[in-house]
Amino acid sequence: MSPVVPTAVAAMEDEAVLDARAEEFLAWLAVERGRSPRTVEAYRRDLLRYRSHLGTAGRSLDDAGDTDIVAFVRSLQRDGLAAASVTRMLVSVRGLHRFLAAEGHRADDPSADVEIPSLPRGLPKALAVAEVVSLMEAVVGDDPAARRDRAVLELLYGTGCRISEAGSLSLPDVDLHDGLVRVTGKGAKERIVPLGRCAATALERWLAPEGRGALEPELWARRGDAEAVFLNQRGGRLSRQGLWLVVRRHGEAAGIGSRLTPHVLRHSCATHMLDGGADIRFVQEMLGHASISTTQIYTKVSTERLRAVYRAAHPRATA
Repeated sequence: MSPVVPTAVAAMEDEAVLDARAEEFLAWLAVERGRSPRTVEAYRRDLLRYRSHLGTAGRSLDDAGDTDIVAFVRSLQRDGLAAASVTRMLVSVRGLHRFLAAEGHRADDPSADVEIPSLPRGLPKALAVAEVVSLMEAVVGDDPAARRDRAVLELLYGTGCRISEAGSLSLPDVDLHDGLVRVTGKGAKERIVPLGRCAATALERWLAPEGRGALEPELWARRGDAEAVFLNQRGGRLSRQGLWLVVRRHGEAAGIGSRLTPHVLRHSCATHMLDGGADIRFVQEMLGHASISTTQIYTKVSTERLRAVYRAAHPRATA
């Protein structure tokens, strides 16, 4: 294999380097806006792609105009990116240009008049209550792994928390005495969520010496694992992928594996609560939605169910 010449190495490295002002924007997102490392990294990838697009067109952040941004969006669409991905990248670009204008790096914001494409909002695919029961019953046995898996499923459905939020839980976050759990959501925002009887019971059994205690190692491999609520078989914090596999494995055992994801359990929690008469503001707070418009999509699910029940039950609904 021929050696890579220095100029080629420099070019490869340069492709992964952003303008210093863009790096300043990313630092601002992390420090001032409280964005998570994962979110900041997503912004970085989006801006690297935008930087590459501008470079190919012989443009830069200093002279990019609205036509350049529109051309960038169209190039993403031609590449076959999903509408949600295109929208996310445009949000990243608009955020950068807004920051550059606010900080005086540019006199104008060329993205101000570029409209963000509207996304079709599909209805969440909530499980039926009977399907949730079948899912919980699919966890058999009383060994440590079964206790953990049952606690994972009950927590995801009972609190509506995101899978990343469940994975980051530490022991001090769980208050079984008062039936509460402290969840850290997007932007490092904390919220207190009540634990229902089923979730609290499952967590209590998992956190007992015969559950989590049986998986605790003599020596913790990583800092922070000792306080992790959910452990893997090696005694480390159960990863996001590990939590995902717990959901998928028992979903397949219950016959709903093709439809089940951790987010479907979150959808189901919100939908079933609204079906049961919960106030939408409470559901918004419980799920950690920044805007109530995000929560309102679940009211559409409930309305559709109401119509279906009405059509099936009322003698003159379809007459």
